[in-house]
Amino acid sequence: MSFVVGLTAGIGCGKSTVAELFAKHGAGIIDTDAIAHRLTQSGGEAIAAIRAAFGKDYITEDGALDRAKMRKLIFSDAVAKQRLELILHPLIHEQAKVKLSQLQTKPYVIIAVPLLPESPAFRQLVQRVLVVDCDETIQIARVTGRSRISEEEVRNIIAQQTPRAERLRLADDVIHNDDGLDNLSEQVAVLHERYSNMPSNH
Repeated sequence: MSFVVGLTAGIGCGKSTVAELFAKHGAGIIDTDAIAHRLTQSGGEAIAAIRAAFGKDYITEDGALDRAKMRKLIFSDAVAKQRLELILHPLIHEQAKVKLSQLQTKPYVIIAVPLLPESPAFRQLVQRVLVVDCDETIQIARVTGRSRISEEEVRNIIAQQTPRAERLRLADDVIHNDDGLDNLSEQVAVLHERYSNMPSNH
């Protein structure tokens, strides 16, 4: 089995950018956000269960999850959030494991999981945890700059995610993303060398 690194970060910290940089070095990448997106698009595997659990109001006319509506619900209702996770997490985990077996020829694999600290099943898949970290003011500026989410909503999302200190406590490696792409690329290059030489211990 390949050596597997779990990549996690708070919203707006640059997890996707870091994953892309690792991909350029030849790492295998599994993006659980992308898997979740596929599961909840029109005709996606999770749609029937979501419709059954939440009702047709949360499904768009073309049969996809109404993301904006669901986001509002789960940020105001912890039970609804849990119900959605119970539908999605097992499916995401299953698909990630399938993808992992397809990437065995890669020098190592990065699994990007936003909620890694809260996901024991995913933590069992990885041998190291890499956290992308940045200052909260930078997180807010990045997210409000790239999407239509208000600052208040971003703060709510950050408040619902694993606290920064707790994420950092779990980290075997940390990438600091406060300082532009060149600096980010250098940090990824150093870790690429390290991960390429790690013995996989499965």
